[in-house]
Amino acid sequence: MAEETHIVKRAIIMAAGIGKRMQPLTFETPKPLVKVNGVRMIDTVVDGLRENGICEIYVVVGHLKEQFFEWGKEKGVQIIENPYYDTCNNISSLFVARDHLGDCIILDGDQIIYNPAILDPHFALSGYNAVWCEGETNEWLMDVEDGVVKSCSRTGGSHGWQLYSISRWTTEDGEKLKQHLEYEFDRGNRQIYWDDVAMFCHFEDYKLGIREMQESDIIEIDGLDELVAIDHSYQSYLQKQEKAED
Repeated sequence: MAEETHIVKRAIIMAAGIGKRMQPLTFETPKPLVKVNGVRMIDTVVDGLRENGICEIYVVVGHLKEQFFEWGKEKGVQIIENPYYDTCNNISSLFVARDHLGDCIILDGDQIIYNPAILDPHFALSGYNAVWCEGETNEWLMDVEDGVVKSCSRTGGSHGWQLYSISRWTTEDGEKLKQHLEYEFDRGNRQIYWDDVAMFCHFEDYKLGIREMQESDIIEIDGLDELVAIDHSYQSYLQKQEKAED
């Protein structure tokens, strides 16, 4: 394993999305601010960062952005508005935060961090947190050799490292990522995930590693059904969603 010579100095949290799979709940509350068993999802992210000494935190907002302003003051984070959130994919959120990419960690705001140790600021190679997946998954799956990512499948598979939306970037790779974001965004490639930029569009320009973790360290809640499985108080929203789909 390469020596851990880099230290995260700042964080970028992606929190601009509409949260379609959580509607109708997200008609009134942005997904990262949804409380799960009494705690906002994004609070677990911010608190986990602070536990690891990462205090320069930028939060990119769009959908129902006004709800983040007071929250941001309370949490002592800096808010960046994404004016493209409703017409572009999340490449637009990193594009508007691209000046903060050096020695940074990038995370989604709509996940629950159970083990703050997975946000450790020390790292060797730019790359993603990952969980070993023995069985089948339809999530992004990386092939890793000697700690270096050799390829990634968008359609999943088995016997690989499942990519999670926590990534660290060195100063050098952050500058490359900024340039690649600008290139893709300016040429109109705006319906991709920002992760596509380094993992697929310009993969050969990076040497990416992984940060191993366990599935129990984090929960990514994609839809209302997954939310209800953890917090039964949202059962009525699931019933509304099912009724709307009938």
